[in-house]
Amino acid sequence: MVVLGCSKPMAQNAPQPVPEVTVATIQTQAVALTTELPGRTSAYLVSEVRPQVGGIVKTRQFKEGSDVQAGDILYTLDAATYQATYNSAKAAVDKAQANLKVVGLAAERYKELVKIDAVSRQDNDQAVAELSQARADLASAKATLDMAGINLGYTKIAAPISGRIGQSSITPGALLSANQAEPLARIQQLDPMYVDVTQSSVELLRLRKALESGDLTSNTAAKVQLTLEDGSSYAHAGELQFSDVSVDPGTGMVTMRAVFPNPDQQLLPGMYVRAVLEEGVREQAFLVPQQGVTRDSLGNATALVVNAENQVEARVLKATRTIGDQWLVEEGIAAGERVIVEGVQKVRPGAGVTTVEKNVTTDTAAVSSAG
Repeated sequence: MVVLGCSKPMAQNAPQPVPEVTVATIQTQAVALTTELPGRTSAYLVSEVRPQVGGIVKTRQFKEGSDVQAGDILYTLDAATYQATYNSAKAAVDKAQANLKVVGLAAERYKELVKIDAVSRQDNDQAVAELSQARADLASAKATLDMAGINLGYTKIAAPISGRIGQSSITPGALLSANQAEPLARIQQLDPMYVDVTQSSVELLRLRKALESGDLTSNTAAKVQLTLEDGSSYAHAGELQFSDVSVDPGTGMVTMRAVFPNPDQQLLPGMYVRAVLEEGVREQAFLVPQQGVTRDSLGNATALVVNAENQVEARVLKATRTIGDQWLVEEGIAAGERVIVEGVQKVRPGAGVTTVEKNVTTDTAAVSSAG
């Protein structure tokens, strides 16, 4: 007895399930484009203290490393010689004033006597000339007194600016000369602080062309952020003050200067920092999640896009920089298109898919870097 059975359809003939992928719908948005540049801090004001008259140092009246105010006395010099010169100049003024009084009275008498021909006109003219000479002598004596007073005042060496004073290069007993080459001390104003950053002239030209063409909108209120040597973020934002008018021929770089508040004096001169500057605002920017962008063997950025028929298409993108966890795409994508961000390995171009939408949030304040 032969029993005939019914064979089941082969498994490979069964319909394949349509793969499910997660997509992000791309929309245009305004994005602030930034660049990170290396920089060094420098003091807002710097003054090297030097004597304006010579003499022996009697006292030093500040603590090294302390904060001083403009006008504070830093050193005193032996003032005996300058005091004597001042006293002599003052006596010369008194003498000139007395002489002027005598000559003035004589000139008045001659003025009346010449009217009645009691003296000759020549004698009167001589009296007038002597009066003029006496006035000039008094003016000269007063100028000498003023100079003596200035030099006497210079024996007290004062701080020209407010700031933090460094190490003293001399001690009491040292002999100083006027306007000597070696400074006595150095004062630096640390609040606010300068940060000098450098940018290549090529990047500067690219940025200016983008602003002129309207691809970027300038933000005149843009702030500058700092990253310190240890990787931490500086709490206070700065402002870009100026860009140099020339390019360093050796490096091809342009120097820019920003100014930062430094109330806690966390920034010190000479520190290495990285400054984040806003280049401008891209009003109609396309941002594509990095999950959905890969590189082919030639290094081109590519992505898989789901079209209106729910079929997969391959795209070559022009991705120029990263902003947070997304790519800024200049070409290859349009508003409303869906880019596959999860499940890329399950599909190929031309395949049908079902989609699940992924909400994408953009940190437009994130630092952008070139791709």
